[in-house]
Amino acid sequence: MLHRLHIKNVALISEADIEFDEKLNVLSGETGSGKSVILESINFVLGSKADRTMIRFGEQEATVRAEFVVDGECEAIRQLREYDIDTDGEIIISRRLTVDGKSAVKINGNTVTAAMLKAVTLRLVDVHGQSEHFYLLNEDNQLKVIDGICGDAVREIKAELSALILGKRQCRAKIAELGGDEGERARKLDLLKYQISEIEAADLKDGEFDALKSKQDIIVNTEKIFGALNVVHSLFSDDGGCIDDISTARHYINTISAFSAEYDEINARLENVYAEMSDISEAVADLAENLTFDEEEARFIDERLSLIKGLRKKYGADEKQILAFLDKARAQYDAIADSVAAIEKYQKEIARFEDKIYELCVRLTELRKSAAQSFCKDVTAELRTLNIKDAVFEVRFCDYDRQTANLQSPDGSDNISFMFSANKGEPLKPLNKVISGGEMSRFMLAVKTCLKNVNGISTYIFDEIDSGISGYTAKMVAEKFVNISKSTQILAVSHLPQICAASTAQFLIYKEESGGKTLTKVKKLNDEEKIDEIVRLTGNVHSEAAVMHAKELIDQFKS
Repeated sequence: MLHRLHIKNVALISEADIEFDEKLNVLSGETGSGKSVILESINFVLGSKADRTMIRFGEQEATVRAEFVVDGECEAIRQLREYDIDTDGEIIISRRLTVDGKSAVKINGNTVTAAMLKAVTLRLVDVHGQSEHFYLLNEDNQLKVIDGICGDAVREIKAELSALILGKRQCRAKIAELGGDEGERARKLDLLKYQISEIEAADLKDGEFDALKSKQDIIVNTEKIFGALNVVHSLFSDDGGCIDDISTARHYINTISAFSAEYDEINARLENVYAEMSDISEAVADLAENLTFDEEEARFIDERLSLIKGLRKKYGADEKQILAFLDKARAQYDAIADSVAAIEKYQKEIARFEDKIYELCVRLTELRKSAAQSFCKDVTAELRTLNIKDAVFEVRFCDYDRQTANLQSPDGSDNISFMFSANKGEPLKPLNKVISGGEMSRFMLAVKTCLKNVNGISTYIFDEIDSGISGYTAKMVAEKFVNISKSTQILAVSHLPQICAASTAQFLIYKEESGGKTLTKVKKLNDEEKIDEIVRLTGNVHSEAAVMHAKELIDQFKS
């Protein structure tokens, strides 16, 4: 239940703190007093789209805080556990909107996204008003209502369906890996054969591209390399070159090497330098002598590099990856070529899965039809007490067989439509085609009366669904509210004295001026004030008789 609501800087509300009763809470007040602002604030904290115009003029931000107290095993608590948000049965939601359009939401002190907020509040509060797009007009939601009535039995079948559908998908995936149907397998085999032949014909070696690239670099730069080698050889070996200078130095040091160990060491080092430089000179001369330009080899290397580049674009970044692709393609080719027996096995598995899925769909339909029959009977009875005496309501199921059944959905193969007729002699038509606003309000009330112990919602909010009714029907609506509120908290905006009389908590929404500004205020009425409000709603002069009538209205709903 919604235990407390705190509103700050929303529209004409500067600040309001409302503590609700666990049963029937009724909000009343003059037209334009701000009742809709209370509901807009609740919708805002529940996750509806934020609009900066809701921020009180002259303020920088609006905040709404809602405190819920719920059963520890309800759906909302389970949803919070999935988000790793701790709770002991209390859910505190706060939402802030600033003038620059920024919104922040927290649940029990944890920052959450708008999607997370809605996933939780969807399981806490059900809002119904005459102007909204009604939940039950959507046929997908109609099926959810029937499944909710069926309870655990449907959930168990859906779980089985999900497992079977997953198994079927896995079999289809295996068949796809093996090449799919005969035509698809032939196409894949042709492609794999081409790919294998192309790579095999190249006769690649790991590291070949880099080796060829090095050779190509030498060929392209032959003239430059030859010139450099000749210059080096000339510097070393020509008359007056480095080797001659080292030889002269070696001769002079040799004449004094016997006089000191240090001189002798220098002599040895010069000997090494002389030998190394002579060796370098010979090596450079050999490289220059062996350096040739083979036009045929250059053409071969260019063509080979182009081939490998083409293979790299298709099959991998280097030779290693290309060869790995080749191994995989060979294995896949062999698997597809030998896949006939395996595919037949998987196809038989799929057929078995579909037989089981169809059986479960039929069982699911039987459960739903049984629940729908009882549901329609109960709703029709409720509608008659709400002065739609000739109401006829049924859930129509589209027929299907083994060939037309939807075997892909864990929701089964049912397409249903809520069919309704409010007047005697009128044919049944889909709910969204025939029902008027006033009838829809009473229809929703009848449905919620029948679902009050089914859907797990802890709070119902009704926004003036009593509009356009009076007298006996108004009394019956009030009685429905009382009945529902025994197990589910109700917040109702109403102008009917009968509904106000039935309330366990009555709130007056009114305006007052303060400091040159108009403010909306919320006041919880005591017993005497509640009587005064009922007198006002009846339109009577505040007299002893009017007060007595108000008390009589209240006494009707005292248990």
